[in-house]
Amino acid sequence: MKDFRLFDITDFVLDEDFIRWVHEKKEEDETFWNNWLRQHPGKHLVIAEARRILESLKTAESPVPDHVVTYEVDRLMQTIRDQHEPTRLTARRRHIWRYAAAAVIAIILTVAGVKYISFNGKSSTTKVSYASLTADRRLIENVNTSGNPVHLSLPDGSSIELAPHSRISYVKNFDSAGTRDIYLSGEAFFDVARMPNRPFRVFANDIVTKVLGTSFSVRSFEADTTIQVIVRTGKVSVFAYNENPGKTTADAVSSPDEVILAPNQRLVYEKAAQKFQKVLLENPVMTLSAEADRNMVYDEAPIDKVFDAIAKAYDITIVYDTELLQHCTVTADLRHEPFYRKLDLVCRAIGANYEVIDGQVVIQAGGCD
Repeated sequence: MKDFRLFDITDFVLDEDFIRWVHEKKEEDETFWNNWLRQHPGKHLVIAEARRILESLKTAESPVPDHVVTYEVDRLMQTIRDQHEPTRLTARRRHIWRYAAAAVIAIILTVAGVKYISFNGKSSTTKVSYASLTADRRLIENVNTSGNPVHLSLPDGSSIELAPHSRISYVKNFDSAGTRDIYLSGEAFFDVARMPNRPFRVFANDIVTKVLGTSFSVRSFEADTTIQVIVRTGKVSVFAYNENPGKTTADAVSSPDEVILAPNQRLVYEKAAQKFQKVLLENPVMTLSAEADRNMVYDEAPIDKVFDAIAKAYDITIVYDTELLQHCTVTADLRHEPFYRKLDLVCRAIGANYEVIDGQVVIQAGGCD
């Protein structure tokens, strides 16, 4: 039985169960690792770093000969030894070490028969554009050539605020189709009527955003290097869409790389690298009523009560070690303070700091006497 509590970054990157979770995202693996992280919040930073290493690599098609493996391992290990200093590493040297270690890990994975991984690879897929998505289709199109947003109503009761220099289109039988598909070039905010049996999908160049009923915005101009999705209410799933011969948008289904986005989170998709990055908004807004903010006055309050109240008010996950911080209390007036200011005040009170990882807040602290 593996004891993941004893694992470091290298152990996780080399572990087949961890690799399967990162690359395949099976439901049972998601359940296991999410539960494990809730029980061991102190491992969040290690897990996040291991995931970053694996996600920055890609499967290659051909194995590496044994003599090449031996040569490259010897060469890289010598490079690492040459870079080593007993003093504190600079940011540049930490960067060199990280990728040198990842390169060695990639080669070790080959020898172990897991998967050979190479750096900065891109899959050979056809570029997806609004024109290619809408070609040879009978669609209703709305174009905003003005300098102001335009409000549009859809047949299903959903509404769209179409930004300047943007366009959307949809099929004529939109109100009766099995999926409510919208094709977007530019930027738009969507307020979607809830229909559990008829998903609402927005095709924006390289990505698809899928919801049942929520409000969100998508920015996807052809000239931009990124595509962005921001959720206001509810949750959405976003996945990459690649055009292949014989494939239509009706064939678009969620992939293992699907990302779930919650309120106050922004998803950035880098077109060239074909990578998703989930971050918190620069100024998260409260998703509960103003009364929740008015109640944020604390006098020797247990830290779990304070963190839970902030997390619920903004619908943002805050991860911390409950056992380590069980004796911590907070006396503070957090009313009318923005989200990050609230975190700063609370962390200062207990001698902690925080980091935003994958759209959630991870608290790092030494505990309280």
